[in-house]
Amino acid sequence: MEATDKVFAGPVPQVYDRLLVPLVFQPYAEDLAARVMAPNPERILELAAGTGALTRAMAERLDGASLVATDLNQPMLDLAATRLPDDDRISWHQADALELPFADESFDAAACQFGVMFFPDKPKSHREVWRVLRPGGRYLFNVWDAVASNDFVAVLLDALVEAFPSDPPRFIERTPHGYHDVGTIELDVMAGGFPRPIIERVEKRAHAASAMDVATGYCQGTPIRGEIEARGGPGLMAVTEAVARALERRFGAGPIEGALAAFVVSAERA
Repeated sequence: MEATDKVFAGPVPQVYDRLLVPLVFQPYAEDLAARVMAPNPERILELAAGTGALTRAMAERLDGASLVATDLNQPMLDLAATRLPDDDRISWHQADALELPFADESFDAAACQFGVMFFPDKPKSHREVWRVLRPGGRYLFNVWDAVASNDFVAVLLDALVEAFPSDPPRFIERTPHGYHDVGTIELDVMAGGFPRPIIERVEKRAHAASAMDVATGYCQGTPIRGEIEARGGPGLMAVTEAVARALERRFGAGPIEGALAAFVVSAERA
């Protein structure tokens, strides 16, 4: 993983939240929140909260519980906090998932929405979650399946190769969609101290108002933006428009939809 893969700053959080959250993150946030909250945990930790898609979905189900939402990127948390400004059940903390600033056995549940892929030492991150969970506490997280199983990113990558044939941006393939081998995930979770996890493949559909919305979300609302800008010409807008045209060729003009696939991982501290 390149160091820039973890940087969500500048205009990126706003574009990410406006376009990518409803496109691909919200459907899985609802799914994961329902799983996390089913046994009625009293104190929940969220890792890599981003702009708060999962945070908001869990907040709707909290009742008397409390939630601590964390992320490595303060700009993402700042934006997330503006969406839930008056909820005293939720606290926000900038935190590294490899060194959680919380006491041992202080949470009943932990959750992470599409963040584990960004952790440079995944067994260590799982060990940290194991440490802060009480015995019987549950850890649930999701990760994207391979690029080929997610329609919009598959077209995106092909269009980026066409725009930069000698050195295409690889952020999406390298990191968000780079951690989908079930055997590897199992071993990493078990190396963190958990018993063998339960892993379920979950399919959804992504819906967008236009191909341009999808192209803008990925090209300008993720670290792909920095990769494009670092390469110089043809420029950010030109590449975004090229990706939009590729999406229109595949899915048509006007509102479009495509397949999504991810894995949901559930582990329990003995």
